[in-house]
Amino acid sequence: MKLKRREFLAGAAAMAVTPAFAAQLTPKTFPQDFLWGASTSAYQIEGALDVDGRGPDIWDTYTKQGRITDGTSAARACEHYTRYPEDVALMKAAHFNAYRFSIAWPRIVPTGTGAINAKGLDFYDRLVDEILKAGIKPMACLYHWDLPQPLQDKGGWQGREVIGPFAEYARIVTARLGDRVKDWMMLNEPNVVSIFGYGLTDQAPGLNLGEMGVLKALHHQNLAQGAALRAIRAEHADLRLGTVTNIQPVRPDTDSAADRAAAIRWDAVWNRVTVDGLLRGQLPDVLAEQMAPIVQAGDLENIKFPIDLLGINYYSRCTMKYDPDHMFQVWWGDPKAERYTFMGWPVQPDGLYDLLMEFKNLYGNPATFIAENGSAYDDVVAADGQVHDLERTQFLQEHIAQVGRALGDGANVKGYLAWSLLDNFEWSFGLSKRFGLIRVDYDTQKRTPKDSYKWYADFVKQARGL
Repeated sequence: MKLKRREFLAGAAAMAVTPAFAAQLTPKTFPQDFLWGASTSAYQIEGALDVDGRGPDIWDTYTKQGRITDGTSAARACEHYTRYPEDVALMKAAHFNAYRFSIAWPRIVPTGTGAINAKGLDFYDRLVDEILKAGIKPMACLYHWDLPQPLQDKGGWQGREVIGPFAEYARIVTARLGDRVKDWMMLNEPNVVSIFGYGLTDQAPGLNLGEMGVLKALHHQNLAQGAALRAIRAEHADLRLGTVTNIQPVRPDTDSAADRAAAIRWDAVWNRVTVDGLLRGQLPDVLAEQMAPIVQAGDLENIKFPIDLLGINYYSRCTMKYDPDHMFQVWWGDPKAERYTFMGWPVQPDGLYDLLMEFKNLYGNPATFIAENGSAYDDVVAADGQVHDLERTQFLQEHIAQVGRALGDGANVKGYLAWSLLDNFEWSFGLSKRFGLIRVDYDTQKRTPKDSYKWYADFVKQARGL
């Protein structure tokens, strides 16, 4: 019988480390207390959007507007709201010792402010207890893009009205779960929320408010984060507090002065507004004049906070070119990479090493962990009923090797969490892009661990000395 190329490669190599990284990738590189696991977000996996008192959010509205490219919705997603014990069992079987998940703001405070929904808190009680029973560290993220629609109706991240409600929501959740959940992340990727939600319309709330709309959303998320950090710290001295941001090393498409200036400007918008604000209490010089009208006295002091742990999401570098017809006069150039994922993103593992060393050398080597790193591919179920995702397995191997390389060179990196545990609702792409270590059949909800899951589970077992 003649095997298809995919099946042949899967059988021959999916469980083996690629030769180029064999010398770098060894479980002995990592300390035994290193955090290993995966990440998810509430909206992408939970489903149950209209049960137990959950309120509407901006993604519900965006979906109803017909803006999801494949016409699907997150109404069911992975049905994690009811199937979470099965999903936690799969984490335990993979020897994970950490799991980052998000809490859905509209489940807890359905209108964004005011009345608390007890059933929402009850669900996260059950989830946290299940995670702990499996011997896994729960790492909670308070905001993974599910802004309650009533707050968006008041301006959302364009104004300061959201700051107080977010801090109060943070206080409510940590008061309930802080006896068991000790690691708390405030935001997830505020740069993506701002640029794609308020500037490019590709994500909820899908507004085209130009450069100032983007900068306002960045600044007000920074302020809300600072307020939440202070609100939690005032009541809980024992919690480890942090946040999660998407970082991409930025480089110019060419050596022209215009492209170099474009790269500097985009680096400021994409990376520095959030990182420099939190860690240094500063604005990037290149944006200071433009942001001056929205920055009030005391803002930068309120944004800066001594966090305990910084989550870094990495997918690829950003290669930029000057384009006067686009926002901030920049656009993504062609990085001419050898490989791309099914999102069209270049595969550039060495960029992860670069950014970890940047935090070591430029930001005082804060404690960091990889909160997301993963890839979407056109996964199919083979004739043997399995998913032989060689590309994703190689992606994991190469990127974990770069984390080990940075660790060896002194970077203060504490863990690696893959994106994502499950195939899920990939925002504006709907259910058409699969990032999971575990395949989800959205019709039957059957979970099928992929070859990448199996390789990762074996590696984690060795790294933890189990």
